[in-house]
Amino acid sequence: MDIAVRLHTGFLEEGILVQDRGRIRRRYVRSSGFAWDVASALPTELLCPRVGPALRANRCLRSPRLFEAFERRETRTAHPYAFRMAKLMLYVLVAIHCTACLYFALSTHLGLGSDPWVHPNGSRPGFARPLRQYLHSFYISTLILTTVGDTPEPRREEEFLFMTAGLLLAVLGFATMAGSMSSVIANMSAADASFYPEHGPVRRYLRAHGVHGRLRRRVAAWHEHLRAQHKLAEEHAVLQLLPARLRAEVAASVHLPALRKVALFQSCERGVLEALVLRLRPQVFGPGELVCRRGDVGREMYFIREGRLEVLAADGVTRLAVLGEGLYFGEISLINIPGNRSGNRRTADIRSIGYADLFCLAKEDLAEVLTEFPRARELLEAKGRQILLRMDKLDVHAEAAAAAAREEAEHRARALEVALEALQARMARLLAQLECSALKLALRVGRLESRARQRGERGRGKGGGRGPSRMQRAAGGGGPEGGPTGAQGPTHVQGPTGARGPTAAQASTRARGPIGTRGPPRARGPTGARGTQPRGRWR
Repeated sequence: MDIAVRLHTGFLEEGILVQDRGRIRRRYVRSSGFAWDVASALPTELLCPRVGPALRANRCLRSPRLFEAFERRETRTAHPYAFRMAKLMLYVLVAIHCTACLYFALSTHLGLGSDPWVHPNGSRPGFARPLRQYLHSFYISTLILTTVGDTPEPRREEEFLFMTAGLLLAVLGFATMAGSMSSVIANMSAADASFYPEHGPVRRYLRAHGVHGRLRRRVAAWHEHLRAQHKLAEEHAVLQLLPARLRAEVAASVHLPALRKVALFQSCERGVLEALVLRLRPQVFGPGELVCRRGDVGREMYFIREGRLEVLAADGVTRLAVLGEGLYFGEISLINIPGNRSGNRRTADIRSIGYADLFCLAKEDLAEVLTEFPRARELLEAKGRQILLRMDKLDVHAEAAAAAAREEAEHRARALEVALEALQARMARLLAQLECSALKLALRVGRLESRARQRGERGRGKGGGRGPSRMQRAAGGGGPEGGPTGAQGPTHVQGPTGARGPTAAQASTRARGPIGTRGPPRARGPTGARGTQPRGRWR
């Protein structure tokens, strides 16, 4: 029967359930599980009728199916931790059952009633029934595996080995079971702490600061209400691991009906509402707690999911109205409408009668959503204006003056934008002209430098055949740096017998030329030293 069921059980392929029977059969027949299922269904006990039940051990080959069923059920059950504890208890019972079967088989092998340790024989009253035999074996197995109570003292070697193996199995198996149970209980506590706020830190904080008992009792009652009513204080943290689109669908399925009841949002498209439901924050108010005060600036609106609220008059005692489940208040304060006489301030005190479960939508969240949907902003402003006109809280003249001021501001902003664009264009042209002038100046300076370098090389080429004499060098006219490019010294030096050479002044006059000093870029230097005074202002 199980094989027939598996031939009609679909499988997942890339996360999609395959229900084609032909593909299911081919996949199951070609898998290794089909061979194990067939081997476990074979009637092996018919091979040797005398042994009988011992040959039915092939049925244990189907144990992986049990683990698979456990895994699937654990992912689908609403109480996974209770299911895990029940599964652990089942493992314990199966271990005790197997040990009881081995105990009875060993007692049969050694002889029933042969000593006090083995199972009594059927001659004792009541032990002839199979149920009594099974219960006695189960009891002895429980004593061995739990190491609780007085077990019969073993007499034979086989009995000692069985008891030793049972005690070792008890130490290993029950230590594992106890650790698993403790981890399950710890996970349950951690899961509760992640869903519901922990009262211990708040209680210690109040006690450390000496807060009086009445306020401490109110805080404790608030925590107890959250746990008793299964209220989640941090919905966003719970849904944070989901993908963005799936998280939006979950939030829409939970909060979208309440958001559609608001007259301000009835004309909005679904995309705006789905973006808003992701920003709704749950808040729980206790009995007698004020949700908003008269005169406070409204920065959020509220939707009543559960509970009742009372609207109080200016004296703080007279009850003007009672708001119940599905109603809302504070929607006008979310939109800045020009001419609103209330000035986005609360007009009454609203107090919780009992415990009230509300949804809060902040003004900043709505503004962030409306920046992505400008059409929705226009619709919401028009709807809010109609509500204010109906309530006689809209100053039409102030609205017109604000509209005119807004148009004038927009006109000035456009004029400033045009002027700024013109200044940017002029600045760009000036920068381009400056870059062009700098480039031209750099090219001209480069040409002048190359022309001066060529002239200097030409002058050195004309006078390069003869170098200055020793006397000229001594007089200061024949250095490699300051000598004239074309100065001719004496061809030979006569001895001290009356040879007249150039005096130091003459040599200096002939040899002195420009010492490589460059004038301004437009000044032209001498073309060559001819023994005359160099051009320039030399004093």
